[in-house]
Amino acid sequence: MANGREVAEEATNGTDTVTPPRGEGSARSAGGGCLPDTSNIVYGPHTPEKRELARRLRAEMTPAEAILWERLRANRLRRLQFRRQQIIDGFIVDFYCHAAALVVEVDGDVHDEQQEYDEARDRVLQSRGLRVLRVRNERVMGDLQGVLREIARACLNE
Repeated sequence: MANGREVAEEATNGTDTVTPPRGEGSARSAGGGCLPDTSNIVYGPHTPEKRELARRLRAEMTPAEAILWERLRANRLRRLQFRRQQIIDGFIVDFYCHAAALVVEVDGDVHDEQQEYDEARDRVLQSRGLRVLRVRNERVMGDLQGVLREIARACLNE
C-alpha cells in the first residue's frame, strides 16, 4: 500500500501545486464575459489523461453517485454549489464544495481493500484545508435523506 509521501508524489508528479484565489460568483454575474469564474476551484497539476479520466467518470457514475448527484447538482442542497469528479492535487474526488471546503467521497466495496491509500489521500486533501466526508454506497441507497443532512451539516460546520 502507498504511504502519504507516495500518494503526494503520485498526485503532484513532483511539481509544485497552485491554488487560485477564492472568487465569488461568476464572470457573468460580475458583469464580465460569458466564461464562468473558475477561481473557486482548488486544483493542482494534472495531465490531459487525468482530465479525460474525470470526464469519463462523470459520464459513468455509479448508481449511488448518480442518485446523490441528482440531489447536489444545480445548488439543490442549501444553495451550495458542488462539482463532481473534480481534480484536486492530481486526485479525482467524487464531489467537491468549494464554499465549504468539503470533499464528499461515495465509497463502495473496493475501498475496503485500499484503506491505507484512502487515508493517505485524505491526508493530502486535508493538508489543503479540505475536509473529507466518506459515505458508503449502501447508505446513499438506503438513507439518502440522512446522507444529505450529514453533508449539509458538514458544509455549515454544524
